[in-house]
Amino acid sequence: MTITPVLLAGGSGTRLWPVSRKSFPKQFAPLVGEESLFQASARRLSGPRYAAPLVMTNADFRFIVAEQLDQIGVTPAAILIEPAGKNTAPAILAAALAAVENDPDAILLVAPSDHVVPDAEAFGRAVDLGLPAARAGRIVTFGIAPARPETGYGYMEAEGEGEGPLLLRRFVEKPDAENAARMIAQGNYLWNAGIFLFAAQTMIEAFRAHAPEYLEPVQAALNEAQTDLGFLRLAPEPWDRLPDLSVDYAVLEKADNLSVVRYSGHWSDLGGWDAVWHETQRDDPAERGAVTDAHSTAIDCDNVLLRAQDEGMEVVGIGLKDVMVVATRDAVLVAGMDRAQEVRRAVSALKDKGARQAEQFQRDHRPWGWFETLALADRFQVKRIVVNPGASLSLQSHFHRSEHWIVVSGTARVTVDDTVTLLTENQSIYVPLGAVHRLENPGKVPMVLIEVQTGAYLGEDDIVRYEDIYSRD
Repeated sequence: MTITPVLLAGGSGTRLWPVSRKSFPKQFAPLVGEESLFQASARRLSGPRYAAPLVMTNADFRFIVAEQLDQIGVTPAAILIEPAGKNTAPAILAAALAAVENDPDAILLVAPSDHVVPDAEAFGRAVDLGLPAARAGRIVTFGIAPARPETGYGYMEAEGEGEGPLLLRRFVEKPDAENAARMIAQGNYLWNAGIFLFAAQTMIEAFRAHAPEYLEPVQAALNEAQTDLGFLRLAPEPWDRLPDLSVDYAVLEKADNLSVVRYSGHWSDLGGWDAVWHETQRDDPAERGAVTDAHSTAIDCDNVLLRAQDEGMEVVGIGLKDVMVVATRDAVLVAGMDRAQEVRRAVSALKDKGARQAEQFQRDHRPWGWFETLALADRFQVKRIVVNPGASLSLQSHFHRSEHWIVVSGTARVTVDDTVTLLTENQSIYVPLGAVHRLENPGKVPMVLIEVQTGAYLGEDDIVRYEDIYSRD
């Protein structure tokens, strides 16, 4: 019997702003390595032990999820779209109910998609340890052997100090420094990684016993779900009635059939820039603790993180200590390393002043590719647009702007009213105000073009869609 991974991919990751934002959160960014955290998680939970994954996400991320899975050659069993973020309890129950429809004996492994676990085989062996208990009706959690008295994690108290599965006595909220040190010294406390292994039917019965108010709405959301371009959209009306709680609070803290497997390999939830600094230090210890990337330079710095996310940017630090600097094209974070957990305050402050950078990037990801604004002023805007091979923008028109398109690389098929034109590198076309038009990439490589918009209003909401292969309004 193989295990079905359930990847939770709906979070916002505000503590890693400005690289992680609501429109493109940390799980989809390559923070430590070439692949995104989501891709690394999907790859880690693939292979002989595992069936095709089930992914829980929201509508804004559905095409990002599908594209990133396709890039690494992982075909999901299903991608379920949550109508609204309601924490982990409804998501996990929905996964369990969906799984038993196909296999009454399904075993699920629920994992966040934004954690770092470099040794996939070592983690797989920990899963193997927990599998008999899961088959026997236990809900198996995975506890990380603590490396330090961490106050940013919740803890679990195990019955003993072996690998397990051990009886799980209780969950412990994030402690203060004194209690964290005491628990570490005691030896049977583990970090709560938020990873769970169980028979789907066992979890359903746990909800029936401890949180029965979830069962009817979640089942209704599944029964009334709509299939949309290969995604399964859960019904919004019953979903809106659900409490917003984690599975820990809703069910696990009340259950008496919990076990824990100790995982002694490396793990990080990348819960802040200090964690990214620790992770990079572990992989490539730098002189005096200065962590830089290809576009940053540290001179006489101690314990700093310097990161430039744009290839056209250089960040240089001189004589800095215990500081993190993270620069993107449109925002720069400068903070003390010991204030890493307060970065979300920056997001709140920017939201209060109406700054777009609080939640949005200059680069806007769409189902067909992405675009970014290169210049914006009164009555004109310049964009770079990248269209994936075989992809197509909607058939559309605009009330307030005209557009000039210049192909930089690849091939574009352009429809303007009744005329279809094939354009290649260095060729251009004019789209008059009000013209019904479409942009397609018929080629096998990404198509890149520069768009110059002119008009009285340049907002993204100035659009009338006539046809759209992605079923957008």
